Amino acid sequence: MMPLFQLSTRSYDKEILLIKKAMSELEVICNVKEGFQIFEPFTKAGWTFFNLQITLEMTSVIEKSGLMEGALGFKIGEQLKNFLGHFIESKGSQVRIKQINY
Repeated sequence: MMPLFQLSTRSYDKEILLIKKAMSELEVICNVKEGFQIFEPFTKAGWTFFNLQITLEMTSVIEKSGLMEGALGFKIGEQLKNFLGHFIESKGSQVRIKQINY
């Protein structure tokens, strides 16, 4: 099962560009093609929510390469969520990330 995360923001148009750029950079770092998928957004109470799914290949590279070193969390899914959140934030994004499935 591929990891699935829900991202939320109040400024989708700006944030989606930052997310796509950050995830494309992560693909290059991991040497993986088509390593993620972003699903259609939906809006609720002024927030826009959209899902981000990471392929098993990209997840495996992230886990084995040491990229998650220092990411907090007791379980691997929690560490991956925290790693992705910090990575995306380091690229200028301010989305909130929530683990849905891993």
